[in-house]
Amino acid sequence: MTVKNYDIRDIKLADRGRFRMEWAAKEMPVLDLIEERFKEEQPFKGIRIAAAMHVTSETANLMRILLAGGAEAALCASNPLSTQDDIAAALVTHYEMPVFAMKGESNEEYFQHMNAVLDFEPNITMDDGMDLVATLHTDRSALLPNVIGGTEETTTGVIRLRAMAAQGALKFPVIAVNDAETKHFFDNRYGTGQSTIDGIIRATNILLAGKVFVVGGYGWCSKGIAMRAKGMGSNVVVTEVDPLRALEAVMDGFRVMPMQEAAKIGHIFCSATGDKHVFDTHHFEVMRDGAVLANSGHFDVEINMVGLREMAVEITRVRDFLDEYTLADGRRLYVAGEGRLVNLAAAEGHPSAVMDMSFANQALAAEYLLKTKGELQGQVYDVPREIDNAIAALKLEAMGIEIDVLTPEQEAYLNEWALGTGH
Repeated sequence: MTVKNYDIRDIKLADRGRFRMEWAAKEMPVLDLIEERFKEEQPFKGIRIAAAMHVTSETANLMRILLAGGAEAALCASNPLSTQDDIAAALVTHYEMPVFAMKGESNEEYFQHMNAVLDFEPNITMDDGMDLVATLHTDRSALLPNVIGGTEETTTGVIRLRAMAAQGALKFPVIAVNDAETKHFFDNRYGTGQSTIDGIIRATNILLAGKVFVVGGYGWCSKGIAMRAKGMGSNVVVTEVDPLRALEAVMDGFRVMPMQEAAKIGHIFCSATGDKHVFDTHHFEVMRDGAVLANSGHFDVEINMVGLREMAVEITRVRDFLDEYTLADGRRLYVAGEGRLVNLAAAEGHPSAVMDMSFANQALAAEYLLKTKGELQGQVYDVPREIDNAIAALKLEAMGIEIDVLTPEQEAYLNEWALGTGH
């Protein structure tokens, strides 16, 4: 079978991309420690890995250590706007890695690139949003016998995978990297929080202080967005459908109300729920002139973009990654990053330091799939706790932080049920 080696925007950007990879690597010491072992043990020798992920400097460093561990890897984008073209060029030029990704690619090109990666007949998949796994199970199902297992990076993808598994449609095991504590506690909260605010500011250059900032949802990603918006001086409102999360938002000091009420008072709106139409047409009808809409969920469905386009009498690109929708009554609503992942569409994605832990989970979860080959079913599995703990320990070591260790007496006490009052 003849396979095209790569499809990227501009190969001449390779050196710039390599410098950015190296800069990111300075903040990714856990991956460096894993790479040392992978080079020696070669756990992926003879293994083909297909990855559909955001093509960023951090992802490039994950690819680097997979290659160091003996893997043959091919990479495509997991979102049409998330590719950094210089990084794609660096991987092709300096690591001879097949990459199929361009920032701003069409939906047709997006799936062409996904199929190009699947042409490598992977043994392991690495996904961010589950489009790769979905394509593999539908259009490319003949390749399923080759697949040992996969990993999933994001909340949206895990939601889809669990639905797929519940219907008995998932044909190989997938490790929910997103649900590792060293992933969602840090990546989703601190990474998404900072990078989302970064994307909104780059797209708009507006002052957040004093603005009413409406956050859709209060999961780990939305918690991070609310935390960072509050830190920038915004008056944060949270909307929720889950009573426990709504109560938590109240206890964290945020106003909580239905979206229809929040829509009337918000200046900036951002959602990260994994569900569709968090901001819908009946919300647009009551929003103030000048309201800014952004989405930090994986797919471009959280804002009802089709409905907004139908309501608009004029659409104007007023800044890079910011579009003005003029409605019939003269009000103007602004959408950042075309309603796609604003932290990657309008900015550079998560800081490297948090992706260090997320991608350490990816690398070690893929290795775990090889070690347990034949033992796992077509289900979604958590990252083993020992891997989570090992990554946290490596991160602390890299940061020069030491922690206590239980004494034998303390260990014994925790394992003895008979000891209580007076012991």
